Amino acid sequence: MSKRDELIVKYAADLKDKCGVIPDMDLLTKVTIGCGPSIYNADASTVSGSDESELATVKNNFLIKKLGLSDSSDLDKGIEMVIEQYGKSNRNKYRVVVYYLLAKHFGKESIY
Repeated sequence: MSKRDELIVKYAADLKDKCGVIPDMDLLTKVTIGCGPSIYNADASTVSGSDESELATVKNNFLIKKLGLSDSSDLDKGIEMVIEQYGKSNRNKYRVVVYYLLAKHFGKESIY
């Protein structure tokens, strides 16, 4: 099993155990591939739910640039809902899981 496959299994477990979501493994794999080499970097592979600049990066680079959504307060609400669903107290929020939940939330699975 490759390192990426091991990470995908870990992300799927997080979705199931911490978010209560049965993951679409095909979409999860595509989101993982879309994150590129950042998944192997300890700092880049996680999202800080309390860091405003980190959340702004998720909004600008993922929601607006990648998913093609237009900037609005709905994006901030969507991010807040996903962080809440993942668990604010959970210190390790994997970027792939956050992106997966955001893609599902905004109905943009077709981007992948």
